[in-house]
Amino acid sequence: MAKKAGKGFILVCLQLLLCFSQLNCIRAKGEDGSDDEIKGMFVFGSSLVDNGNNNYLENSTAKADFLPYGIDFPKGPSGRFTNGKNVIDLLGEMLKLPCLIPPFSDPSTKGSKVVHGVNFASGASGILDDTGFLAGQVISLNQQIRNFETVTLPEVKKQLGVNRRENRKAMKKYMFIMGTGGNDYLFNYFVRKGEYNVSLETFTVNLTTSLSHQLKKLYRLGARKFVLMSVYPLGCSPMLNALRKDGCIEVMNQAAILFNDGLKSIIDAAKSDMPTSNLVLVNSYNIVTDIIQNPSSKGFKDANNPCCEVVPLTQLAGNGVSCKKGGRICMDRSAHVFFDGLHPTEKVNVEIAAKAFTSDLKTEVYPINFHGCNNNLSDCLLAPVRALVVTRRTCNGRNNGLVEETLWQVDKVWRYGASCGGTWHSAWGVRRCARGRTALGG
Repeated sequence: MAKKAGKGFILVCLQLLLCFSQLNCIRAKGEDGSDDEIKGMFVFGSSLVDNGNNNYLENSTAKADFLPYGIDFPKGPSGRFTNGKNVIDLLGEMLKLPCLIPPFSDPSTKGSKVVHGVNFASGASGILDDTGFLAGQVISLNQQIRNFETVTLPEVKKQLGVNRRENRKAMKKYMFIMGTGGNDYLFNYFVRKGEYNVSLETFTVNLTTSLSHQLKKLYRLGARKFVLMSVYPLGCSPMLNALRKDGCIEVMNQAAILFNDGLKSIIDAAKSDMPTSNLVLVNSYNIVTDIIQNPSSKGFKDANNPCCEVVPLTQLAGNGVSCKKGGRICMDRSAHVFFDGLHPTEKVNVEIAAKAFTSDLKTEVYPINFHGCNNNLSDCLLAPVRALVVTRRTCNGRNNGLVEETLWQVDKVWRYGASCGGTWHSAWGVRRCARGRTALGG
């Protein structure tokens, strides 16, 4: 029986290889033969997920389009607030998307370029419209959603050739990633506390209520798969080094914890508020806190200081966050948790992205990871698949030859539970939920 299953799997792979030998995109077919792969991502939020929108804002001071930002990024400085790839780039790689997600503000982001998603995020922005006032000009979350609704969504429907009734089915193939909230505390509530005259708890309730309404707006526009990125441990960021004597500033970390608990409540309420939707919380607060508290266990050496030279808050024109243009930079970026005064290095982003796919801890990914089934196939954020392409063969225009790249390899059998059997597949350590109980590997 095992030999037959093995032969059958090899035959399927050979057929798929022939089918996809001229394509650059991996497509995973569902059990009914439908095309169930994640087609792309629409990204909303702040600098942690921004990939260059602020480059096009003339009056914004929140920019990362200069060295040393992007020193390890293939294209150099791009507007990403880190040394290399941000978490969106890494999630896209793990999802096998064929290209980087383009920023909305780039004039060339139109036509076929929007088919695999668009990034609307803006550094220094927040959930509230007035967050970001210190940066001069940002794109608020409400405006980001309007940009999706009025510009990108009609263009995507046009490119896909779907009508209004077919839109919901088309949008089920996209992930909607939301990474925002921290700036509403750091650069709004805590710098204007006297103006608000409300408690931290009340401010947080108002903040998460606003975010809930914004998510429901996306839901009404067709979004079904949501990934919420939690707020980091704000009080441990290097921008606050001059203000803290020992340890982290607890009131700021408490703000992040309150907000992240609110994100969990949004997910729990979504079962009735947004039926047929799937939401996952990537708790980067706990992931990053674990790294800060035990840096050597993850291969880090410095969890307190920025890798690049930052103009501190105590100096003229210093914001304590941004790298200084042409300033000093550490030689070993992979040894640092923080690249500038607030944003993590690429290595930390790798940790977060990997946890999103593989962690079985609800304290890191709630309620399940990207491929989890939780005893119910309808709970899978990524649709289960019957078979996957093991290798990809693409044309290499430079030498007119074929390049073969190993992508997926069957590792071992894992069972999700009585109502959801499955097999683990791995691609660079990423697990894939596969429908069926047949053992394909040893």
